[in-house]
Amino acid sequence: MTHPQGGILARFLKRTSNVEANELKATVASFFFVFILMGSYYILRPVRDAMASDWSDAEVSFLWTLNFFISTAIVAIYGIAVSRVRFQHLVPGVYGFFAASFIIFYLAVSNLADRTLVDKIFYVWLSVFALFHISVFWSFMSDMFNKEQAKRLFSVIAAGASAGALVGPSIPTLFAGILGTDTLLLIASLLLIVPVPLIFYLGRLKVTELHNEDVHADLSSARIGGNPFKGFSEFITNPYLLAIGLFILLYTMIGSFIYFEQKNLLVEYDRATRTQILGSVDWIINVLTFGLAFFATGRIVTKFGMSFTLALLPVFVIAGMLILAFAPIITVVLALQVAKRAGNYAITRPAREMLFTEVDRESRFKAKPVIDIVVYRGGDSITAWLFTGLSQGLGLGMAAIAIVGAGIAAIWAFIGVYLGKKYNQQQSENAKGSGVKKS
Repeated sequence: MTHPQGGILARFLKRTSNVEANELKATVASFFFVFILMGSYYILRPVRDAMASDWSDAEVSFLWTLNFFISTAIVAIYGIAVSRVRFQHLVPGVYGFFAASFIIFYLAVSNLADRTLVDKIFYVWLSVFALFHISVFWSFMSDMFNKEQAKRLFSVIAAGASAGALVGPSIPTLFAGILGTDTLLLIASLLLIVPVPLIFYLGRLKVTELHNEDVHADLSSARIGGNPFKGFSEFITNPYLLAIGLFILLYTMIGSFIYFEQKNLLVEYDRATRTQILGSVDWIINVLTFGLAFFATGRIVTKFGMSFTLALLPVFVIAGMLILAFAPIITVVLALQVAKRAGNYAITRPAREMLFTEVDRESRFKAKPVIDIVVYRGGDSITAWLFTGLSQGLGLGMAAIAIVGAGIAAIWAFIGVYLGKKYNQQQSENAKGSGVKKS
């Protein structure tokens, strides 16, 4: 089968990102898939984060703990769905479910008078959505592209998330005053319906363009089957998955520390100003992420290897935390937030997703949500109470807490190096065990 070699987009991607001609359609479709997902999320994110400064550290810690339990329950339900629902219905069903939930929220806020309660429920639910929808997307990507393609293409696809995060905040910025924040829920719901036909289109491209039929069973009839709760036991008993979980746990601990420092320093501003500041931060982060993902990430992994790539962001965070210890001001916190999130989205997250190409399909779809959601949100909950204990309990200031954060980042860097070595070892073992067969 021949493939057209022309076209401006094809030549651009081929030159800048090593995308082959037969991979172009699937890469572009995947790019727009995650672009729409992240656009819908970033319509609502600045509004959610601006709410947090109205609540105490203890109130936010309670909401994060509640979020952990809700996320764990949803992962368990998802495990049952993975075992019993046809794969071709599973992924679009997830996005349809969240779209319906936002419609329900829209109806609720239109009829309930206590907006404080609604705000807190929305804060928790949007946090569940933030992790779950992107985790399912990357599971789908890991199940579609082979290992060699993942190294070259995941960073390009991840740039779609950055582009969506750039466009998404412009909708509430331009139209919230006209439409009202409640209507934004309906807009997000409609956006979440758009990826459904893209899922089926990508399923066809996998066979006709990518020729990756051997990556997994046919999408039209596949059920993953097995024990729906195996993801939990697999995570605990598999050293490789456990290391990935620890890496993510340490990342969430650092993120929580920075989030609470940011929340507390923004208390003096009103909610509208906070939203504007946080929206500006999102724009800067995603401009940086977009450029890094397109032009640097794939080359960093290829040239320096996984250990270097996974440890790069933690080393930067160590330096940032030490600077914050000597200059505990809002400008430094926001700069650290930019560096941490841009580095994660552009470099650490794509590299982390590559780690899952070395596990079998059942682990990929059952254990991965446990790691991405239960471990992540569990880390949020634990760290939130840890921060509350350090700040409100022990009375430590921002400088002292930043020193603690630097120590956590140092352990995070060590785990990144270890994971990179385990990834290479796992590749070698899988290659010896299955020859050219792909998992």
